[in-house]
Amino acid sequence: MMFLISQEIGQKMSLGDKVSSSKGTEKPFTALIVDDDFLIRKMHESILKSVGITTQIAHNGNEAVDIFRSGANFDIVLMDMEMPIMNGIEATKELRAMGVVCKIVGVTSCENTAEKEAFKQAGLDILHEKPLTLAKVNSILEQPQN
Repeated sequence: MMFLISQEIGQKMSLGDKVSSSKGTEKPFTALIVDDDFLIRKMHESILKSVGITTQIAHNGNEAVDIFRSGANFDIVLMDMEMPIMNGIEATKELRAMGVVCKIVGVTSCENTAEKEAFKQAGLDILHEKPLTLAKVNSILEQPQN
């Protein structure tokens, strides 16, 4: 099975391929997984790694914001909604306020429609129910960024 990623410049590439930068170096497709649940983090990490995506982990929204403040960049962020210290809504708002433009995917088990809508309005590109599956990841990666 081949996964395709639409990049900002309209090109397509297979997951696991490398992206050439202007300096001629290669950069793997990267994802930040932000979730306080160990099992969900490991499940999502395993799925992403199985299709060649390099991952980094944050245990809450505050850690995610700090990672971006340190200069890190990602192609996609998987953001849980309900976490201690800083939840996904607050973290997404903060990341967008910082100018982060990568695709942010909300991932939640919350059933409250108003809370899910608030999460979307915080700056998500997509919202999915937990847990993600390989099919959901494929769907996420095929959707253009807002």
